Amino acid sequence: MSSMNTTTVNLFTGFLGVGKTTALRHLISQRPTNEKWAIIVNEFGEVGIDGAALSGDDMPVAEIAGGCLCCVAGPQLTATVANLLRRERPDRLLIEASGLAHAAGVIDELREKPLGDALAIGAVVTLVDPRQFISQDYLRQPLYRDQIALADVLVANKTDAADVPTLEAFRARAAQMFPPKALVAEVRQGQLDPAWLDVAARPQPRYRPAVAHGAHDAWSSEGWLFGPETEFDGERLVAFFDELPVRVPGLVRAKGVFRVLDSWVWLNWAEGQWGATQVAWRRDSRFELIAPRIDADAVSTALTACRTGKEAR
Repeated sequence: MSSMNTTTVNLFTGFLGVGKTTALRHLISQRPTNEKWAIIVNEFGEVGIDGAALSGDDMPVAEIAGGCLCCVAGPQLTATVANLLRRERPDRLLIEASGLAHAAGVIDELREKPLGDALAIGAVVTLVDPRQFISQDYLRQPLYRDQIALADVLVANKTDAADVPTLEAFRARAAQMFPPKALVAEVRQGQLDPAWLDVAARPQPRYRPAVAHGAHDAWSSEGWLFGPETEFDGERLVAFFDELPVRVPGLVRAKGVFRVLDSWVWLNWAEGQWGATQVAWRRDSRFELIAPRIDADAVSTALTACRTGKEAR
């Protein structure tokens, strides 16, 4: 729940037909009696979604019509959110968005002034069908990958329609994701727990990431975390990754996601090579290392030197 001066906003995503409407209805029915919620729904053309279906006697619902939310992120989204906040002053705002080709852009928009001053970004909840989640055909689609990458809470819905091997494959793949999810859950018929909306807690600035089972004796691991407002310099990060094998002898794995200017970049070092890819992740910048021995203080100093010194919203 939000503080007195801010509204907690939760972005609610999922591929077409995954059961978001049912899940939203269930969440609304479980709303704590001491909280006032409001909802913004995009693409009312989907089966079962309309203002009457999602609104209760005291549940304000606003519509953003015409295409996916990513296409109208900007003036229409800002105006709709601002008007709803001014009129209703809700404790929590749920934004349900379908067809989010650029879901990350919505988070960026919500962090910008003036909305950023009135909103606290809560957990991003993404619903998936586990049968689709383990399919390479779906994972090849940027839209699908972005929804999964952006999620803090990843929920497998329709588990009653998935067999045991599918669910086991879902669990294995979800457990290997980087950055790791704050929560991975399995439900049927959209039965989400409202408490999940508040689970996007970040670990400490320095932490120990999990390493592969059986490798604990041979390897050490270290992780670093920075808030979403911290910006990194792209050229300094390139130099940092180039120097990693010298700085960390016997390096096994290094991976990180960093805010660089207005984009977020995933850097991955494995088997003597590293590459960079733009990603949808927005929760924080983080870096993890696995090696036989790690001089954590030296790495920390070098990593901190990659920051621009600017703090974005």
